[in-house]
Amino acid sequence: MNMMAFEYGDHIVVVDTGVMFPDAELLGVDIVIPDISYLRANRERVRAILLTHGHEDHIGALPYVLDEIDVPVYGSPFTLALARAKLVEHGLADVTDLREMHPGEPFDVGPFRVEFIHLTHSIIDSGALALTTPVGTVIHSGDFKFDPTPMDGNVSDLHRLAEFGSAGVLALFSDSTNVDRPGMTPSERGVRERFEEIMAEAKGRVLISCFATSLHRLQLVTDLAHEYGRRLCFVGRAMSQNTEIAQQMGRLKIPPGLLVPPQDVKKLPRDKVAVVLTGSQGEPMAALSRVAVKSHKWITVEPGDDMVISARVIPGNEKSIFRMIDHLYRRGARIHYQDGSYPPVHVSGHGSAEELRLMLNLVKPKYFVPVHGEYRQLYRHTMMAKELAAVSGEVFLLESGDVLEFDAQSARRRERITVGRVCIDEGTFDEVEETILKERRHISEDGIVIPILAINEHTGRLETSPEIVSRGFVPLDEIPDLVASANEVILRTIEKSNLEEVGDWGVIKEKIRNALRKHFDQQTGKKPMILPVILEV
Repeated sequence: MNMMAFEYGDHIVVVDTGVMFPDAELLGVDIVIPDISYLRANRERVRAILLTHGHEDHIGALPYVLDEIDVPVYGSPFTLALARAKLVEHGLADVTDLREMHPGEPFDVGPFRVEFIHLTHSIIDSGALALTTPVGTVIHSGDFKFDPTPMDGNVSDLHRLAEFGSAGVLALFSDSTNVDRPGMTPSERGVRERFEEIMAEAKGRVLISCFATSLHRLQLVTDLAHEYGRRLCFVGRAMSQNTEIAQQMGRLKIPPGLLVPPQDVKKLPRDKVAVVLTGSQGEPMAALSRVAVKSHKWITVEPGDDMVISARVIPGNEKSIFRMIDHLYRRGARIHYQDGSYPPVHVSGHGSAEELRLMLNLVKPKYFVPVHGEYRQLYRHTMMAKELAAVSGEVFLLESGDVLEFDAQSARRRERITVGRVCIDEGTFDEVEETILKERRHISEDGIVIPILAINEHTGRLETSPEIVSRGFVPLDEIPDLVASANEVILRTIEKSNLEEVGDWGVIKEKIRNALRKHFDQQTGKKPMILPVILEV
């Protein structure tokens, strides 16, 4: 989840507004966005949002931020096109001021002189940001690698980084993702050899799953499908949307007549079609997961087909991905995924250790702050920077909420600000409160018990024996003694309550809830959520 605020005087600019995808404990949560309490409290000082590139972990929270803080948004053309599509879904596209930025065309936002510097990554139109202030220049690298042979020939602007380094850079904030990988990250062109092998040898359908923003890889698949006489089909909402945007912008070139809609794929011979799908991370409702379990409406995998998963395994997704791969093997397909073999089916979009060293040596900052990584990666990046002579001042390892203050002579930590996570249900675009998450975790761990009571409104006594319904607790029909003892607990609780207590549903429900909670804990060791239901007769 990437978001950083830079302040000078009464002016704030925000770099990136990313989302994070939830882990298993966040039940019913679709995305996690940054807590913008600090920005909300200082909204009159926020001047702009600057986007380094169009990946979800850098633009995904944009609609939620703009819903509360109305400021211009700057980004490269493709980044803004993806952002606009996201804003359309939230009804904000027509009221948001989107402004393009281009390499070599600096602009001013208050006291900040902003320059976008093109760097290669796994998505087009990525770059670093140079923010020049009266105190000095700060460079935020964004996500990057130094690909010497990118698919579009648009190499990283190392010359401009070096120019800033020669002029003097106050601080560098740099991507740490692959700091623990030695050497240089392979070029995107390295994938072509493996893809060509697969296309040339394939006897059946070729299916490829990659990120919907990987336009260079999508262009490669398009070119190879055309070369090997296969029609091409894009499957998945994000895949269809992003490829349509890229085509409209002239950034994805597809020969006329090559595309075929998903519903027509089954009409083609299996050796005459290539299918590109979303779902490389094993997302349950994504196209590839549904294909793997034979539940997709139009696309199937059969013996003799080739399935290529051209994406890295994002930490935390291992179980879902390999379960999906198991299902694909059951379909009889030949599976190709990132297993260390060469040539690779996937290369990273993040620079490895030597590229991170090169960034430091080019920029030669006075101060250095590693960003974009787990704590261990940030730590290793600080160690790397300390070993190099490129950093003349201090190296700072910061965590979310930390504040670093610079002046012309020094840098120092200031009091942290309160930050956290905000959980979102994308079905409603509403925040999921922590209390709701606790209740969901409670139910998932110990289940729910619903005692249903019919109470006479005049006498305050039970008309019939209570009925107990449970889900996710224990199989009550197999443990009749537990049901009987629970009924006795309810009866005793009502008998010991006076008429006024029984007449107050809130009071009697709480008494029953407490009594049953204690009883079930003693009998089973579980503490189910108990929701009494009272029917007045």
